[in-house]
Amino acid sequence: MTVVIIVIVIAIILAIVFAVLKHQKSEGRKRQLAGWAFSKNLNYNPARNSGIANQYPQFKCLQRGENRYVYNVIEGNLGNRPVRAFDYHYETHHTDSKGNRQTQHHYFSAVIVDANLPLKPLFIRGEHLFDKLTEFIGFNDIDFESAEFSKKFYVKSPDKKWAYDVLPQATMEFMLGAPRFDIEFGIRHVIAYRNNTFKMQEFEEAINLVNGILDRLPESLIEELKHK
Repeated sequence: MTVVIIVIVIAIILAIVFAVLKHQKSEGRKRQLAGWAFSKNLNYNPARNSGIANQYPQFKCLQRGENRYVYNVIEGNLGNRPVRAFDYHYETHHTDSKGNRQTQHHYFSAVIVDANLPLKPLFIRGEHLFDKLTEFIGFNDIDFESAEFSKKFYVKSPDKKWAYDVLPQATMEFMLGAPRFDIEFGIRHVIAYRNNTFKMQEFEEAINLVNGILDRLPESLIEELKHK
């Protein structure tokens, strides 16, 4: 009995230590994000918000699972465009072999940039090994004149011309030298994200990547979009 009590006490102590360390890490991240937001003249709000994701139904990454909410939200103008950066949470569920329902919590970070232009669907991410395998069964992505870009990036769009217009040579060269993020174009916004929580510098890297793509849109395309 004594051994059982000792094990229980140790388990309780470890749980408390884990909770304290997790809280300290969370509070430290909040302070860092608040400091970064202040340095960029942006607004910061650590509170959970379940409404923001509903504002962007076109972004598939924000429609996963249940109990979806954003937190550590940073908003304002950066690079002459409105931006919104945040940490994100959602839940998925499965039933184990004993019939017990298990909940898994998922976290990642993202930035959303307002393009101030009407856009069309476009998805860009780094190539995966699985992409090479699916080529054999006809699920090809869009290829570009730059063999290096086509080798390193997976691009999908229902409108190939739109993909080619958005990704001229200058943009492809820029992206080859930039940090990798998954990118989705929405109705007038662009989201950049990874399936993990960003480190501090990655928020600004993601914003710079999206702004870099938008800044390199051909003038002829911008004029065309303005008149739609």
